[in-house]
Amino acid sequence: MPTPIRPLPTPHACDDHDVATVVIVVLAVAALVLAVDVVMQRRRFAPLESLIEEMEKVDLSRPGPTLPPSIDGVGETEEVARIELAFLRMMRRLEAERRRAGSAALRAQEEERTRLARDLHDEVNQSLTGLLLRLEAVREAAPPELEAELAETKALANQAMRELLSLARQLRPTALDDLGLAAAIAGQVEQVSRSGVGAELIEEGDFSDLDSDVQLVVYRVAQEALSNAARHSGAERIEVTLRRAGGAVELEVADDGRGFAFEESESGLGIAGMRERALLLGAELTIESRPDDGTTVRLRK
Repeated sequence: MPTPIRPLPTPHACDDHDVATVVIVVLAVAALVLAVDVVMQRRRFAPLESLIEEMEKVDLSRPGPTLPPSIDGVGETEEVARIELAFLRMMRRLEAERRRAGSAALRAQEEERTRLARDLHDEVNQSLTGLLLRLEAVREAAPPELEAELAETKALANQAMRELLSLARQLRPTALDDLGLAAAIAGQVEQVSRSGVGAELIEEGDFSDLDSDVQLVVYRVAQEALSNAARHSGAERIEVTLRRAGGAVELEVADDGRGFAFEESESGLGIAGMRERALLLGAELTIESRPDDGTTVRLRK
């Protein structure tokens, strides 16, 4: 039996098959190119994403060198390097402006304190002095039965004058200008000791060439920390350490008082003021405290 002869495919069927093959090949190539492009783009933008993550971690409320070590102006790509350099320049400008504004704010605060201290000393103190003179004149002319009452009134006026002079000295620490930082803080420690709390100052290093703004902030933080420890903590002992090494100055005020919880930290303890002064100067302030475990205030610049 003869083999049947099969008909050859028509030209139209061949064309459809070839077109389908070409389309599949083109789509496969396009998908491959797209996949390669996606991989390349991810590799290209991965350093940028990493840089963005590091930039978002920067805490502008913290002083000093707040940048991660990875942001050094040397990027894996040209674009990343340019962004890092721009970011570094911006941070340097912000830090310089913060220091300038902080110094100006400190000077303004102290000028206002000096004005208030002068007004208290020159005007209110003179008024109290005049009151004491009038009381003395009245006492000499008053009948004997009023002598005890006038003496008590005079004692109250004398007490008000002493408190006024003490407040004026706290507003403007003349000891800081006259004797220097260590002696001024030693005077604060001695004053606390006279109130019945055991207080001690430990000094390490030379503070004579310390910048005046730094001295002022260290003095104010020590003043506030000592006041808190003496008045609010119920401490029996306070240890103040003032040291300078390698150009850095550090203050530590530690007490054995009752301490405080976190939610109490901003209520009447002057902590916000200490933090503000430290930030204005670009110093670092840390406060460690737990209920019934004392408080330690550290300032480093």
